Amino acid sequence: MQRRVVITGMGAITPLGHNVADLFASQVAGQSGVGTISSFDARRFPTTFAAQVKDFDIAKHVRHSERWRYAGCNSTFAAAAAQQTLADASVLDDAKVDRTRFGVYLGAGEGIHDFRHFVSIVGRCYQPDKRNVDPARFSAGGMREFHAGREFEQELHTSAGHLGTHFDLQGPNYTCLTACAASSQAIGEALWLIRHGDADLMLAGGSHSMIHPFGVTGFNRLTALSTRNDAPQKASRPFDLNRDGFVMGEGAGMVVLEELEHAKKRRARIYAELTGYGTTADAFAVTDSHPDGRGAIACIEAALRDSGLSSSDIGYINAHGTSTQVNDKTETLAIKKVFGDGAYQVPVSSSKSMLGHLIAAAGAVELIICVTALRRSVLPPTINYETPDPDCDLDYIPNTAREKKVRHVLSNSFGFGGQNISLIVSEFQG
Repeated sequence: MQRRVVITGMGAITPLGHNVADLFASQVAGQSGVGTISSFDARRFPTTFAAQVKDFDIAKHVRHSERWRYAGCNSTFAAAAAQQTLADASVLDDAKVDRTRFGVYLGAGEGIHDFRHFVSIVGRCYQPDKRNVDPARFSAGGMREFHAGREFEQELHTSAGHLGTHFDLQGPNYTCLTACAASSQAIGEALWLIRHGDADLMLAGGSHSMIHPFGVTGFNRLTALSTRNDAPQKASRPFDLNRDGFVMGEGAGMVVLEELEHAKKRRARIYAELTGYGTTADAFAVTDSHPDGRGAIACIEAALRDSGLSSSDIGYINAHGTSTQVNDKTETLAIKKVFGDGAYQVPVSSSKSMLGHLIAAAGAVELIICVTALRRSVLPPTINYETPDPDCDLDYIPNTAREKKVRHVLSNSFGFGGQNISLIVSEFQG
């Protein structure tokens, strides 16, 4: 018999707040977290805005904050979200929890966080011709000015390693980097580790920031970002006819997944049950979804099979909904293929209309929103929806939150590279 897995803790650091309550209240209110980029001078970039985490101080969130002195924001966001999540699940200092059966699965991204320091060293190391960097001078400058801890932060596994060490989580410790699908994949794979008996609890989710010159330049070169610089809070407009690209975001989201009987034994609060996980690849292109939506269709269908539910059981869909022309059209097509005529009866919305795109952290934060919507019977809206697109003709909960009791929620995450993840959370029935 397959072991059931429930969610017993949640935590988030986002552009809309540093905890789950503030995050969800902002979503329901239709509040945008987007503004002018402040972490570097982006005035000459094609895109000058993003959804940044504001007023963040790691010392306000974790004990022994000096440990994180050289850590990048991938790690500090993850640590703060993990502290919240473990405290919420009442397992931080629980001596009865077997730490060897408690693991970490993190969706993470590249760790380029010391960009300005790096550039300053490079700027002092040009050869006399001013065209080439002198490698010897650069090496000497790096050895003098870089701390080994900063170098360690460039490695993708670092954040998950920090969490295991800092919180004494001795079970399986994994990192996956599957772009926009990463944290949803981490949660799905953590689900299977518990189902198969390899762990009893998993801290799972993601943390990421690409709001730096490399990240913004890269997505601008791909023509993936909105350039609505005159109205940044209106820029993320999923499913709207006049959408012109996504808005970069950053942050972290974590959940504690726990085997049901283990949770009952310690009388844990159960938020919801994680019932379905689907994962597929488009096998088509690096950045574009397959035009027929085949990967997304198969992914949603796989999650439904895994949960034992039918499409008619799903009461709300939290869409990947990036605000790009291709993604929104393809995701709409996939929903219509899977749900048939019922697609027009199921409410759909995109949290990215307010949060921006948190890349590797997006799916986990959106799953937390799904769980909270499930418990509170309030569905967050898609803001900035003004002009209907004939190719996107579903019920996107435009601009205003909606009260509705639902029992099963689908969350989609579709990443660059063609990775597709769908998760289903359900109202817990003991």
